[in-house]
Amino acid sequence: MKILVVRNDKIGDFVLALPAFKAIKQAFPQAKVVALVPAYTLEIANACEWIDEAIVDPQKPEQIKSFAKLLQTQQFDAAICLFSNSYNAKLVRKARIPVRVAPATKWVQLLYTHTLKQRRSKSEKPEFQYNLELAYYLIEVLKGQVQTTSPHQLLAFTNEQKAAQKEKLTEALGVSFAERTCFIHPVTGGSSNTLSQAQWCKLIAFLDQLTPTHFVITAGPGESAVSKALVDAMTGQVERISLYDKNDGVEDFMRSISVADLFIAGSTGPLHIAGALDVPTIGFYPKKRSSTPLRWQTLNSAGRWLPFTPSEQQEDLSQFEVEPHLADIQAWCETLGK
Repeated sequence: MKILVVRNDKIGDFVLALPAFKAIKQAFPQAKVVALVPAYTLEIANACEWIDEAIVDPQKPEQIKSFAKLLQTQQFDAAICLFSNSYNAKLVRKARIPVRVAPATKWVQLLYTHTLKQRRSKSEKPEFQYNLELAYYLIEVLKGQVQTTSPHQLLAFTNEQKAAQKEKLTEALGVSFAERTCFIHPVTGGSSNTLSQAQWCKLIAFLDQLTPTHFVITAGPGESAVSKALVDAMTGQVERISLYDKNDGVEDFMRSISVADLFIAGSTGPLHIAGALDVPTIGFYPKKRSSTPLRWQTLNSAGRWLPFTPSEQQEDLSQFEVEPHLADIQAWCETLGK
């Protein structure tokens, strides 16, 4: 059996789909589970043991007919669209995949053979749980046996790989790993904003007072200016801080995250990668129903994720004050020994 799993949107969304891939592969261990992804999540898919193959979606509506024909040659038995829009619905239908499962949303649900009502817009459950429930529904449709699936530790690297990455970061950034290593990603893409530079500075100074720390300030494509400004602002304020805005691709960046003792960011792709690696995470979430900590909680195991969101008096994260929460952060860090 060949099963196509479609999650061709943002990095964080794809990471939170990994438990669904695991559930499907566990239910059908002999099946070939194929991920349909954009190019920027391809390396994440390749790093997940529950995915047998990944296909890059060109995501060009004018090419949907030719791409659907290409998918048709793969002879998939079933497709599940964890993210459903008109493009995805038309694509799997044009590919003539006989079983097509998706959330029951708007008119596009008519293009699938099976749909499940979820009401994700209410944000009443974690995103990974919505994905898991849809995967369980597919398993039932295909007459498989649903197994309870742990959503934790979905990405991992070997001790040898981690040792090599530490050596690489030591050479490139001067990170000794003798003290706590805290990665901070101060930029958030999409519609979410993040803390002001002043608040990031307060948080960094506080963490350094708690435990001597080497801070690694990360940046994605086009984000270097913000991250460099934070490094410049803290140079001389803390002893160890480095800018990490260049890497050798997504997998290399993932390996770097895997050797961190702590990862802090807004609700963004790197935060969710850290969660899937079970690196302890502190996440800052905007005050929106569609972006709540409940909906977008990380895949960390219990006690390894600490979320914050603005109060009723604060319009958004740019107005968030970290000082009232420093005691909570200290207590949480102490439970981790970090």
